[in-house]
Amino acid sequence: MDPTRPPGLDAPSTLRAVKAVSRLNAAVYRATGGRVGGRFRAHRGFPRAIPVCLLTTRGRKSGRLRTAPLLYLELEDGTVAVVASQGGMARNPMWYRNILDEPRVVLQTGADMTVRRARTATPEERAELWPRLVELYPEYADYQSWTDREIPVVLLEHPGR
Repeated sequence: MDPTRPPGLDAPSTLRAVKAVSRLNAAVYRATGGRVGGRFRAHRGFPRAIPVCLLTTRGRKSGRLRTAPLLYLELEDGTVAVVASQGGMARNPMWYRNILDEPRVVLQTGADMTVRRARTATPEERAELWPRLVELYPEYADYQSWTDREIPVVLLEHPGR
C-alpha cells in the first residue's frame, strides 16, 4: 500500500462521517432534482465539475432501500459506470455488497430516475474503463494505491441489455 495513505482512513469515525455526508448529499440532491449536489468539483486544481448520481440499492440484510451519491461516467450506449472506491478504504462499500445480492437498482441522474441492472465490470471492461475513470477523477488512482483490494468498477445497464 501507498505510504501516503491517510492515517485513520478505516476508522469507525471516518466511516460514520462519510455516511453522514452521503445522507445529507442524497437528501439535498433529491430535494433539488440534482441542481444542488449533482456536480462535484474535484481537488488538485482539476478544473471541471464531475457529475454525481444517486444509486439506490436494497440492503442485503435489512431489505431497506439505501442510497449513495456517486461520481459517474456515462458511456456511449447509455450505460453508467461507477466506482466502488469508498475512498480507498480496506472494504468494498455497502452499496457494492448489496448489488451482488440484488442487482436491480434505481439510478437518479438529475431529476431523471431509471431502473437499472448493476454488474461488476469484467477484467477486460475494467482495464478499458479505469483510465477513463481516473481521467474523470484522478483521486481514484490514489484510492487504488491505498488499498490491497482491486477497486470494482460497476456498470449500471438498462434492463434487457
